[in-house]
Parts: sequence; structure tokens; C-alpha cells
Amino acid sequence: MSNLRPPGSVAYNNAGRVVLVSGGASGIGRAICEAFVHTGADVVCLDIDADAAASLPDGIAFVAGDTSSEDDCRNAVEFAIQTFGGLDVLVNNAAIQPPSSYASLHEFPRDLWERMVGVNFTGYSFLAKHALLQMLQQQSGVIVNMASGQAHRTARKVPAYGPIKAANLLQTRQWGVDYARNGIRVVSVSPGAIRTPLVEATLREQGGEAQLANRHPLGRIGRPEEVAAAVLWLASDAASFVTATDLEVDGGLGAFGAFADPYPMPAP
Repeated sequence: MSNLRPPGSVAYNNAGRVVLVSGGASGIGRAICEAFVHTGADVVCLDIDADAAASLPDGIAFVAGDTSSEDDCRNAVEFAIQTFGGLDVLVNNAAIQPPSSYASLHEFPRDLWERMVGVNFTGYSFLAKHALLQMLQQQSGVIVNMASGQAHRTARKVPAYGPIKAANLLQTRQWGVDYARNGIRVVSVSPGAIRTPLVEATLREQGGEAQLANRHPLGRIGRPEEVAAAVLWLASDAASFVTATDLEVDGGLGAFGAFADPYPMPAP
């Protein structure tokens, strides 16, 4: 049984804050939506998967859209502003890493490359661009980019996902520096392996959950709500002196400096 307190019991008060989360219908994004709504925020979920969004808890507004489309990103930001009167937090979380993306560069199909760049990188910029127009008017706001442990150290056969996630780190630093004097903070989170539909699909394709868990010093895969708890803190006033930087939520994986090699520790 998890000993992590549920999001609603975390000592954050987000009443009156408006939060937009991309890719919020499932996995880490859903946990982030739930954490914010349980702490009083008005939450908008932008996702391409309307079926998954149908089971979102009450209090989370849903906007269907593809983050690789600037029009869809603009519409989501405008919906948040028109519905709730502003935008205080943007969480760039939408990302794809299908099992077929585990391939060498010379084998990588162009259409998949362009799709991953569009969702995992360009979509972050589209959403941030339109969110910043509102945040600049307010002279306040927080942008949280979801990066990855693979942004810091690579694994075999991730020629698209790893470099794109490294680019998310530089987006965080660039925007954080550019907008710091406008009362806008920009941070990122780099999860290790987290039990999400995306990770579970990869495990079904490739196997080896025990080995993946043992790559983390804590000896297990992380939970979406553990990443959501980090996002809650980064978006709060408790992190008011934190910007243009990244927080690794990875069970200690990053301490090794080698993402691909298993840590020889028996499972608990």
C-alpha cells in the first residue's frame, strides 16, 4: 500500500488558480489534473483522447485537441481564460513514445519522427507561446515542462525521444531566463520509469519489468501521483525562488549516470 498522502491532503491551497494540463486524460497528466483539482484549482485538460477523458473526475474541464496543432493549443488557452478568467499554471505534459520508436536512427521512419517532434517539442512551444501572452498581462505564472530521465542520459535505440526531451530542458532554461523579470517561472520535471499506460505498453512489447525496476536505486517503478506531488510543489509559492531548472523524480536513477545499465540490487 502506498504511504504517499493523497493529493487532496497535501498542504497546498490552489483555490482561485487556473491550471492547464496537456495530455491530462491519463498517466502522469491525469494525476497532475487530479492533484490540482483536489487542492482547489480550476483545471483544464487538453488531450487528443476523448474516451480516456470521459472518466476524468468532476471539476476538470476537457478540451479535445492535438498539441502539435497551434490552433488547438491556442483554443485550449483561450478556453481556460474565457471560462475561468486567467491562466496561472501551464503543465506541458503531452508526449508520445510508442514501442515502434525504439529503433536505430537509420531505421527510423520520417512520419514517426515528425509526429514525435510535433507533440513532444513543438507542442510545448505552441502552448507556452499562447499561455505567455496571458501571463505577461498578469505579470505572473508558472510553466512546468515534463522532460525525462532520458533528457539527462540516454538508453539504446531512443534516437528521437531522448534528444527531444533534452531539448525540453533547454526550453525550460531559455524561457525561464527570458521571462524571469515578468514574474513568470519556468521549470521542468524529469521522471524515471513511472507506471503509466505508455510505460506499460513498452513493457508488454519488450518485457523486463523487474529489470527496469532494479535500475532505480529505490528498486521499483514510480507512481504518477509522485510526479504530480513534485509538480504541485514547483507550481506553488514554496518554490518561488526556483526557475530555469529541472527536478529529477527518478528513484535515484540519475545518480548512476548510465540510464541503460541495470543496478544489481535485489528487488524488495
